[in-house]
Amino acid sequence: MFTLDDLSRIIAQRAEASADKSYTRALLDKGIAHCARKFGEEAVETVIAAIAEDDAALRAEAADLLYHLMVLLRVRKIALADVFAELEQRSRRSGHEEKASRDR
Repeated sequence: MFTLDDLSRIIAQRAEASADKSYTRALLDKGIAHCARKFGEEAVETVIAAIAEDDAALRAEAADLLYHLMVLLRVRKIALADVFAELEQRSRRSGHEEKASRDR
């Protein structure tokens, strides 16, 4: 089964290629703001697919969203393991308690 760790490794490998051969490298070369905008675009497309109740489109857009999230994390030098650690810490409380602790 393909995992987010697999995707992270592929992104790391493709980040080492030249921008003319790697879309990942081209994204990274454009910087944080560009990567963040691409992630935002994919998030909107994912929402649209979900609302349209188009399962095939939702699967495709969700894949794009995960890819662009992983690229964004890489450009910001945030390890996937750190995201999982955050999720693990949050899972120790109920969702309502955890959310309330973040509301200011």
